[in-house]
Amino acid sequence: MTIYRSINALAESTNSLYKAELIYGPDQGPWKTIEDVESATLSWVHWFNTQRIHGYLNDVPPAEYEDAYRAERRAELPIGNQ
Repeated sequence: MTIYRSINALAESTNSLYKAELIYGPDQGPWKTIEDVESATLSWVHWFNTQRIHGYLNDVPPAEYEDAYRAERRAELPIGNQ
């Protein structure tokens, strides 16, 4: 049951960020159509998943952190037949 509470808390915190930053943010709206909200949401999700500065990742954007992780893992893998 605890894992479900954690997942629910994560979803709720992401929804809160989405609403605060995009839907009700100071430079947002008014939204004229559903398509406007959908387009803005896609842009926000892309930014959130790839470009935002993330404190847990030492103030590195998630995409940059993942690229560095993959490069490090590739360097650790043995090459050829060992």
